[in-house]
Amino acid sequence: MPKEEQFDGMLLAMAQQHEGGVQDLLDTIFSFLARKTDFYTGGGEGAAEKLVMSKFKKHEATAVNKVSAEKAERAEQERRRKERAERKKKEEEEQFKSESKIVELTDEQAVELQAELDSKKVSTEPPAVAGPSGDIAQVKTEEVGSGKPEKDDDEEEDEKEKGKLKPNSGNGADMPNYRWTQTLQEVELKVPLKVNFSARPKDLAVSITKKHLTCGVKGEPPIIDGDFPHEVKLEESTWVIEDGKVLLINLEKVNKMQWWSHVVTCDPEISTKKVNPEPSKLSDLDGETRGLVEKMMYDQRQKELGLPTSDEQKKQDVIKKFMQQHPEMDFSKCKYN
Repeated sequence: MPKEEQFDGMLLAMAQQHEGGVQDLLDTIFSFLARKTDFYTGGGEGAAEKLVMSKFKKHEATAVNKVSAEKAERAEQERRRKERAERKKKEEEEQFKSESKIVELTDEQAVELQAELDSKKVSTEPPAVAGPSGDIAQVKTEEVGSGKPEKDDDEEEDEKEKGKLKPNSGNGADMPNYRWTQTLQEVELKVPLKVNFSARPKDLAVSITKKHLTCGVKGEPPIIDGDFPHEVKLEESTWVIEDGKVLLINLEKVNKMQWWSHVVTCDPEISTKKVNPEPSKLSDLDGETRGLVEKMMYDQRQKELGLPTSDEQKKQDVIKKFMQQHPEMDFSKCKYN
């Protein structure tokens, strides 16, 4: 324990006995010095006042610097929070624009795409993707299966999911003492403080490390105290107080390709298989899958216009080239399929 803190317990006990606050506490201390010591007379005229002022200035500077640092830190956290809010708002607007162009695949299209994917050994859980025109094609998992219909595997997976919570609308969970939501980039917690006053930062105890979170009201048991399932970026993780009643915590994920099943490992897990991810764009796909989807969407439009598909066009081009190379042959009675 630092030397300056060794009498804190005693001084706090004294302060609690003075209903008049700091004024009464100082009055007691200076009265004690006057009655029981030679503080005022032992050092010569003006020495006591000079000593008091020197100590006052020393600790005043410490207190002012601390308040300034805390104020600057809160301002920085608020700036980061606003940036996150703006970024999140922009992403939601972009998502809304994308979702407004959703085009569902027909059963025939879904089967055709699945056959193509299986033949190329591409991932069997395709996301929503955009066609060449910019429209989104929502590939349903009910229509395009996993490609692994083995009953034993399904039963084993279901067994692992038993007892897990269904995600809330924000892909998180509503816990007894807080609510959390997530994207692939970050986790957000809203923690009601349940106090009868407007809380300020100095009233709270919040500690965020790469693998642990502790938060709550000072002098009370922590509301949350546990390890993260995965690491967070400290420099991008912040907290602020909303309306004096709610603690808002933003955690930036290190791994942005992973859904969290809980915020702290001591809490119940959600089923990440039931998470509702944002629709992906065509540019998000790997080259092979992107090519297959572009082909499928092109063929669909060609069929609607009564024009040949890409495969049919290739066949016609081959036949046309062959006919040009053999003008002596009669192709008038040939049928082209």
